[in-house]
Amino acid sequence: MNYRLEQQSPGAPDFGAIARALEGCGDGQDIGGAGLKQQVQELIDLVRESMFPDVFGGPALLSRERSLAETFYLLRDILEQLPRPCPPAEETARRFLEQLPEVKALLETDVRAAYEGDPAARNEKEVMLAYPAFEAISIFRAAHCLYVLGVPVLPRMMTEYAHRITGIDIHPGATIGGHFFIDHGTGVVIGETTTIGEHVKLYQGVTLGAKSFEVAPDGTLVKGIKRHPDLGDHVVVYAGATILGGSTVIGDGCVIGGNVWLTHSVPPGETVLAARSSGENSRES
Repeated sequence: MNYRLEQQSPGAPDFGAIARALEGCGDGQDIGGAGLKQQVQELIDLVRESMFPDVFGGPALLSRERSLAETFYLLRDILEQLPRPCPPAEETARRFLEQLPEVKALLETDVRAAYEGDPAARNEKEVMLAYPAFEAISIFRAAHCLYVLGVPVLPRMMTEYAHRITGIDIHPGATIGGHFFIDHGTGVVIGETTTIGEHVKLYQGVTLGAKSFEVAPDGTLVKGIKRHPDLGDHVVVYAGATILGGSTVIGDGCVIGGNVWLTHSVPPGETVLAARSSGENSRES
């Protein structure tokens, strides 16, 4: 229903006074309007359709050409709405599309890892259509590409959309190798400066986070420093484990048991289990 000021009832508030009081609350920000979130969701759908038209689109060739063109122009329009400084919209959109083959190749390894790592998976298309891990990881990989290109705001909007619909929170700044699988997924958190190697598997409720935040003399948080852990290749982290700290390194081939709390590095090949009574972690070679 379209309400008009001239139809205002006697008991209504003074809209003009409230509007004046709201001036300055975010006004003047160089960013798109209310439709920007919807455009971001459309962009995510188009990117996936461009890479996997046989799963998310129509006839492969026509669908891919159409979706690539629509992706380019939509991304360009979104970039023009973002805060400055922002890289040149048309050049950035072109560079993003040129990197999609590499993004697709990585995602194909992720799909394979999910199919091979989950006995409940019947085929790879089921992984792509039904698994929250693929939903979150596919959005992350596209968002990470834009993050590396220096695009502000948009990568975070993309991964927060994935967070909302899957419960998996991956910062677009994280660096994640191929053959990555998150089983079940709900509650997984991966921080901005995390690095993850190849063939890594996480279960639900895993946190790869910061142990503490460095504070500047003026009391503000120091940004742009290493805060989150590094995981090597062929690492498995079971449900509920928490690994914190920018200097924490989990070596190749490690297994981190469920509900483990780690703030120190673990040498390659070790298994870390939660102690039953002492509250401390136990390590096995």
